Amino acid sequence: MAALSADERRDHFAHCVQLFGGITSFSRRLGIDERAIRRFINGERALSDGLLADTATALRQLIAESTVAEEQISQMMRAEPRPQ
Repeated sequence: MAALSADERRDHFAHCVQLFGGITSFSRRLGIDERAIRRFINGERALSDGLLADTATALRQLIAESTVAEEQISQMMRAEPRPQ
């Protein structure tokens, strides 16, 4: 993958924040002040490699949690009788 520009990194970071449900949810998940997150998204603060690595780790955790939730829903759907 080619290196991203600062604007592309910021846009991708903003997209990742939205995957968590927005700034407030992302803030709680990573333990980062909401104002700081807004500053990263707005380009007022540079995105560090550490923040991006923490974001990637949190995304992997979200994937794992989502997978478990999906499996539970699938099990419920198989176990419940369907109306005829």
